Amino acid sequence: MTIEANQFGPPHRVVGSDGWHDAVADLKADGYTYFDWLSAVDEHPEGFRLVLHVARRAPTLDHLLLVTYLDRESPAVASITDVFAGASWHERETHEMFGISFGAGAAVDPLLLPDGFEGHPLRKEFVLASRVAKPWPGAKEPGESDAESAHSPGRRRIKPPGVPEPGEWGPGDSDG
Repeated sequence: MTIEANQFGPPHRVVGSDGWHDAVADLKADGYTYFDWLSAVDEHPEGFRLVLHVARRAPTLDHLLLVTYLDRESPAVASITDVFAGASWHERETHEMFGISFGAGAAVDPLLLPDGFEGHPLRKEFVLASRVAKPWPGAKEPGESDAESAHSPGRRRIKPPGVPEPGEWGPGDSDG
């Protein structure tokens, strides 16, 4: 386990994904008994960073982040719900939003998304349909309104982030 210095927050330790469960159990044995949260960061195209925040009361409150990196094609790591029961909700949310698997015993019931929802909305390659259907306010200059933008034909419309090229997504002509 390596420890990395972090000027702007708690120190963090980086472990391999195969040592994730044991590292969490070791932290709890070292007195980090307060489980705060677990989530992921999409480090597209490399993969995902899985982050756990825990704390302990040593003379003062001591915070720590535990980090592991997961492969983009098959992101999977062992569940830690046997170490911290409260991690179940966080694992379910991370599975639902990023598609990260937490082993055979982890709950995968839908938590935040409607039944039948396809995809993982916090992955960077996920298309945000609302950005396609709704005008993007970021394309306007300060003080410019929708009415004024129609009067400037030389202005190039800026495509909002996350919107694919025409024909790459959504309903379209299909030759079957």
